[in-house]
Amino acid sequence: MIKKLVNYIFQGLLYLAPISVTAYIIYAIFTLIDDFSKDLIAKFFDISIPGIGILSLVLVLIIVGFVGQTFIARPLKHVLYKIIEKIPLLNFIYKALNDLFAAFIGKEKKFSKPVLVKVNLNSDLEKIGFITEENLKFLDQMDKVAVYFPMSYTFSGELFIVPKENIKPIKANSSDVMKFIVSAGLTGFNKNEK
Repeated sequence: MIKKLVNYIFQGLLYLAPISVTAYIIYAIFTLIDDFSKDLIAKFFDISIPGIGILSLVLVLIIVGFVGQTFIARPLKHVLYKIIEKIPLLNFIYKALNDLFAAFIGKEKKFSKPVLVKVNLNSDLEKIGFITEENLKFLDQMDKVAVYFPMSYTFSGELFIVPKENIKPIKANSSDVMKFIVSAGLTGFNKNEK
């Protein structure tokens, strides 16, 4: 019984820690930039502008995104990664968050191939998911693909290794399909690719 409770505690931490840490970091950065912006404007112009913190945060994100895509940032990112790799908990959280964000907004989006998967060969029951890896050579499963099935009303899901013949591509925008799944089918989706 106690072992089960401890397991639930760790599962809860796994679900909440990345989200909480991300929310806290965003809040801390927003507060820092908001306070700095207000102080700077008050110092030079002696006025207070509501919402300047949000505008400043968006501006900082644009600048960081731009610099992050240049050759200047690569050595800095490399040094940062090396430092983070040496701190166990931070390394775990950073990699999880980095992979999550990269899956949705990175150059190599992982949720870009929505598919219907026949769950039971004896029925017409199908599940909607996303192919996340087509080359399973490292698992010695060349005739299968990895399909991620997000769950409704949560950011968790399950990964299945599925025979290719049980998969049927969905001709729809992947973000619309994700909304459809996460909303438990309550949100319809546009089948025209954007």
